[in-house]
Amino acid sequence: MATRKKQVVEDDYSKLDQYAIELHEFYKSLRRAGFTVDNALYILSAKQTYPDWMQSTPTADDIRKHLDEDED
Repeated sequence: MATRKKQVVEDDYSKLDQYAIELHEFYKSLRRAGFTVDNALYILSAKQTYPDWMQSTPTADDIRKHLDEDED
């Protein structure tokens, strides 16, 4: 029997966490579609290419808050 990947289900993701997850999913989709690593990373760096479902871009305040939480 094949082992299943453990799913992480958490409802209280920060905006930064959501953004990182969306970027990762976008990257995996690009790779599955046949893009090279370099092309996928280039597309990820061009925000105008983001699909409509990627709406949770973090602000500088979100990033600062996340970094402050990590220091505790």
